[in-house]
Amino acid sequence: MKQESVANVLSSPTNLQYRKFAPADIQGAHALSTALGWPYRPEDWEFSADTAIAFVAEESGVVIGTAFCWKFGSDRAAVGHVIVSSAHQGQGIGRKLMEAVLEELGPRITFLHATPAGRPLYEKLGFNVCGSLEQYQGNVDEVMPPPLLEGERLRTGTPEDFPYIIELASRASGLERDALLSGLLKRGESVVLERDSETVGFSVLRRFGRGHVIGPVVALRSRGDARARALIGHWLTRQEGEFIRIDVPSGTSLTDWLSDQGLKRVDTCSKMVRNASAGAYSGAPDPVCRLYGLISQAML
Repeated sequence: MKQESVANVLSSPTNLQYRKFAPADIQGAHALSTALGWPYRPEDWEFSADTAIAFVAEESGVVIGTAFCWKFGSDRAAVGHVIVSSAHQGQGIGRKLMEAVLEELGPRITFLHATPAGRPLYEKLGFNVCGSLEQYQGNVDEVMPPPLLEGERLRTGTPEDFPYIIELASRASGLERDALLSGLLKRGESVVLERDSETVGFSVLRRFGRGHVIGPVVALRSRGDARARALIGHWLTRQEGEFIRIDVPSGTSLTDWLSDQGLKRVDTCSKMVRNASAGAYSGAPDPVCRLYGLISQAML
């Protein structure tokens, strides 16, 4: 979106301005998220800024609000990191940031994950609930790796695997993941699940927030979600004693198993969609290839 378009949409008092997010705003965004209790690191904000189009609300040189969006292919998108400082909430700043993001995205089918506090705003902007996710986190100890299905093996992912990983991620999410996954795979570690030399699943571990996040996790469907358990259990075993987070979309059988591994469910969010009917996106995009862990709530 052109800078003058942002200014036209977001008229404001002279000490409050809205503009495109710039690399110099990373420290300000980090300070804002820290004040709100988000355990993001500056590096986490940097990754988001490198992969997104974003807007910032600034008052007297201080970042007081942000909103990010990610474009996937020609007709899909996600919105996230919509935050406003506690002192400035209730003044319509979040809505103006969202309006800038939605103007940028136009008619794209757009997804986001909403907290109960944010959901009313998103509903007013045309979003409807089409699913949910559960956030699990904690310090894991003495994890027993789940058994592999007969004929399958886990191995470390390599750059040669990346095209297959991206293909599976795109199938499972229903989104074009080339650009985002290419950046993510350079920052994290990956493990691949193989059967007869065919890739049937993968998972990624990366530094994030207070420790590590597991995601995405993608696998061909299996009884009891055994493949997903193996892909997640691999990292839990390796990171014993460390803080782990995973965001799990609705519809899997992993919830009790994750709790048994010492991860606590700390949050539940609504998945919402705009520019499409909620019913069309209430199920998994692919009948065989399943998404078991998100990159993040913002990036889907």
